[in-house]
Amino acid sequence: MKYKIAIFDLDGTILNTLDDLADSLNVVLQEFKMPLHTYEQVRFMVGNGIPKLIERAVPEGTSNPKYTQVLNKYIEYYEKHCSKKTAPYDGILEILTQMKSYGMKLAVNTNKVAQAAEELCIHYFPSVFDYVCGSCPQIPVKPAPDGVNKILHHFNLKKEDAVYIGDSDVDIQTGKNAGIDVISAAWGFRGKEFLLQNGAEKIVQNAQELLEMIL
Repeated sequence: MKYKIAIFDLDGTILNTLDDLADSLNVVLQEFKMPLHTYEQVRFMVGNGIPKLIERAVPEGTSNPKYTQVLNKYIEYYEKHCSKKTAPYDGILEILTQMKSYGMKLAVNTNKVAQAAEELCIHYFPSVFDYVCGSCPQIPVKPAPDGVNKILHHFNLKKEDAVYIGDSDVDIQTGKNAGIDVISAAWGFRGKEFLLQNGAEKIVQNAQELLEMIL
C-alpha cells in the first residue's frame, strides 16, 4: 500500500448529502420568508461549514439581522433530517471495506457539525471509520489543516503516510495546507473541470479508480 491512512471528506465524497442539505436549507429559509435556492445553487454554497452556507444563502449574509436565528434553526433542523435522501456514492462502501481489510486506517475530516458527521458515518458506514473529525469550536474549519493534524497525531502517523480524498477546492487546499497527498473525486459536488481549475493534480472518476490509485 502507498499509504497507512486515508482521510476522506464527507459531503460530496463518500456521501451524496446534497438533497438533504438543500431541502433543509429551503425549509428554514421559507420559515423566515427568505428567497429559496435550487440544488445547483446549493451545490456551490456548501463545503466551508454551516455558518458559511447560511451566510451565502441569506440575503446580505452575516449583516442580515436574522442571520444567527437562521443559522441556529438550520443546525437544529438538519440534525433531525440529515438522512432522508442521503446515500453513499456507488462503490464507496465496497472499496472502504476492501481498504480496511488491507490494514489501512480510515478517517473522516469534514466541516459538518461533529455530531451529525458521526451519526451519518455510524448509520451508513458502521464499523468502517476509525476516526471521525467534524466541526467543533476547538478546531478551525477546513481548509485549515488542524483536523488532519489531529487525526495524524491520534494514530501517531507521519504526513507521508496519509492521503486526503475530497471533492472540492476546499479539500485540495486542506490537503496542501496539511502537507499530504490529495486525490480529488470528480463524482462529487464540484466536478472535474472545477477541480482542474482549482489546482487538482490527481483526479478519479469513480470508486474503483480511487482504490487503484491508493493501493
